[in-house]
Amino acid sequence: MNSLFALCIAITSAVLVVAARKGQYHSSPSKDLEAKALISSGWWDEYETKNFSLDHCKWRGVTCNNGGHVIEINSDEPASLYEPSFEKLNLLAFPHLVRVHICGCYLGNRIPAQIVLVLVFVGFLLYCKLKSNKANPGQPQANKHGDIFKIWNFDGKIAYEDIVEATEDFDISYCIGTGGYGSVYRAELPNGKVVALKKLHKLEGENPTYDKCFKNEAKILSQIRHQNIVKLFGYCLHKRCMFLVYDYMERGSLFCVLKDEDEALELDWIKRVNVVKSIAYALSYMHHDCTPPILHRDVSTNNILLNSKLEARLSDFGIARVLDPDSSNQTQIAGTRGYIAPELAYTMVVNEKCDVYSFGVIALETIFGSHPGEFISSITRRSAAETIILQHCLDKRLPPPADLSIATNIVRVVSIALACLNPNPKSRPWMKEVSREFLVNNPPKLSRPLHNISISELMN
Repeated sequence: MNSLFALCIAITSAVLVVAARKGQYHSSPSKDLEAKALISSGWWDEYETKNFSLDHCKWRGVTCNNGGHVIEINSDEPASLYEPSFEKLNLLAFPHLVRVHICGCYLGNRIPAQIVLVLVFVGFLLYCKLKSNKANPGQPQANKHGDIFKIWNFDGKIAYEDIVEATEDFDISYCIGTGGYGSVYRAELPNGKVVALKKLHKLEGENPTYDKCFKNEAKILSQIRHQNIVKLFGYCLHKRCMFLVYDYMERGSLFCVLKDEDEALELDWIKRVNVVKSIAYALSYMHHDCTPPILHRDVSTNNILLNSKLEARLSDFGIARVLDPDSSNQTQIAGTRGYIAPELAYTMVVNEKCDVYSFGVIALETIFGSHPGEFISSITRRSAAETIILQHCLDKRLPPPADLSIATNIVRVVSIALACLNPNPKSRPWMKEVSREFLVNNPPKLSRPLHNISISELMN
């Protein structure tokens, strides 16, 4: 929903509530009439109306006061709300209504007179706003260049010029790295907020593949929110300048941290286990809490970013894909070599289990300290797995875990990772199962030290 539409909806709600309040001077509808008004709207399904009769206060999306009168209607919650039509819900029937939250609404058929008045009122406000901006040309604006520049989660004073000036027109001195496409810049904005800017270079912008990836990343990240997924604050889509505005992750990629001797020591066993857990939670959210599911398709240590506390966030959604249940989901092989599920080479079908395999690789890499390519090849032979001792595989830059609980968690991570690397995709766990396993606070205690545990024992 764009900002103008959101503004219209917010003011619409306010004016309709005012209209509803005016209605109470003409009549005082009973609670039964409120319930009947809800039923006649068609916004709630038969299950709720039959099971709860006229006790509408128990319906999803409806909040009542102590007297049983409706005070809030929230369209985010009713499961049957798909394309609500405003004229079907008589807000004048709710004299105690104080808030209406309408998300993703569908304006169709006949628009009530109140909304027409509101739109005229909003148009007048926007006219005044534009006139005010012309009178104060130095006043920064939240949105410039039409729909090509969108910023949210700030205080409304961030403008396109602020971002360009913060990097001195993307000077190389502000560049902190490069990704699969584009360069990443550090920018401190006038309000003190530090952000990361991923800018698509002009030549890359002319490449249809890079252009598609860039726009896909903006689309996917603007639709999802999770504490373990890097936060997108906004984007600019223009032929001359294309960039994404991210939360700044001070420590860079997990890959770089593991490569650096000093930083790898700072990433101790507890932090490494937490990194693995964070990515598991992020993928579980994408696969099982998003509808339809979202596949990352490029889970690697290069695409896991760490903040100042070495907490992990999944990033780089350029080739992410929404899973289509009505499609074969065939695709070209994409991702980072060494993290791609082997079955993609001959099935060309992408699904959640491809991300699961990649997760298994990054989990082992985090614990082992380097990419486990040779290790994964060797354990395909059961006899070889029996001779590999777990402690010998751990990152030798860190002292062996002396604490029993830490050792137990390391064993759990490796066991889960091995299950995720099963050559048979159907035998791999779902990410929601992996996530649940990590949520168990007291896993079974180890009966033997790590130097007496073979890899084959963890593959059962």
